[in-house]
Amino acid sequence: MDLLPTILLGASLAGFIQGLTGFGFSLTCMSIWAWTLEPRLAVVLAVFGGLVGQLLGVATVRRGFAWSRLWPFIAGALAGLPLGLWILPRLDVALFKAMLGLFLVVFCPLMFFAARLPHITRGGRAGDAAVGAAAGAMGALGGFTGVLPALWCTLRGFGKDEQRAIIQNFNLSMLAITFASYVAGGVVQRDMLPLLALVVPATLGPALLGTRVYLGIDAATFRRVLLALLTVSGAALLASGAPVLLRRAAHLL
Repeated sequence: MDLLPTILLGASLAGFIQGLTGFGFSLTCMSIWAWTLEPRLAVVLAVFGGLVGQLLGVATVRRGFAWSRLWPFIAGALAGLPLGLWILPRLDVALFKAMLGLFLVVFCPLMFFAARLPHITRGGRAGDAAVGAAAGAMGALGGFTGVLPALWCTLRGFGKDEQRAIIQNFNLSMLAITFASYVAGGVVQRDMLPLLALVVPATLGPALLGTRVYLGIDAATFRRVLLALLTVSGAALLASGAPVLLRRAAHLL
């Protein structure tokens, strides 16, 4: 199949990034798959691959876990997930990718180059739940559950292990629920099963390597890697979505 090299490349690169940061599977693989894969297939593979990588991550990196920090994110996401599932069949994919990409390209470099990040001290659990709700909706739209929690935890000034634990366990919970919703809703088709099976070995090895690298870096390096990943992924999403929107605009003129 012509799609196999693309699927293997996307899953392997995304598996490593997820193992390193605790999230980012969908952001990474979609920057590759969005050019050639049919959107529904790409979304299903992204959510499933992210789930596989998170299962490995939770088994190998357990530092910093605190249920009191995690539950507001999950509670909010459970409220936001149905909205995302409702939007999914109505989604303008190109517009969504372009807007998300633009946000990441503008916002993340500002955080990357800031001498001192402005830590958010207000909002507490209500703020965490609101971010979780938005992340839950985005998860249903393509497995993008980790983007907003990653940025939020960085702005809250959480430590490396605490931030990793929140992102990793939140993603695991929401990707499992999202994929189960896909199965129940008929989004996962029988002809996708061989490709889903292919994603498993392509993801696991690189994800394990990524977790080993994570254990050897300090907090400042982790923050820089996180923001750099988000910036590059945003640029890739913007590059894949913007040309479609420009062509539409040209037809209207």
